[in-house]
Amino acid sequence: TLQVIAAAQREGRTCAFIDAEHALDPVYAKKLGVDIDNLLCSQPDTGEQALEICDALSRSGAVDVIIVDSVAALTPKAEIEGEIGDSHMGLAARMMSQAMRKLAGNLKNSNTLLIFIN
Repeated sequence: TLQVIAAAQREGRTCAFIDAEHALDPVYAKKLGVDIDNLLCSQPDTGEQALEICDALSRSGAVDVIIVDSVAALTPKAEIEGEIGDSHMGLAARMMSQAMRKLAGNLKNSNTLLIFIN
């Protein structure tokens, strides 16, 4: 996906990287051709925050490519704030399902590419 960003940037496109894993290596990204200085990067604290950022970026129409790394790291706020051992059955799935319904139209209207890494 970093190569997708590099290719898009070479075409003059604006890209965003939502680093839910907090693991983006800028040195490696530069080696792949990513212009780190012109990459919008966010390291959200919760899954909801990451998806809200995606929604805002797609609605703005100012971004051509959004990468979310990764779906597995999109932890719902209730799970982060809860106690260890609490049951949060299906919470992440519901969060993703709701976000996809909300994002689909905005992505289409803004012609934005959104890639989720799993």
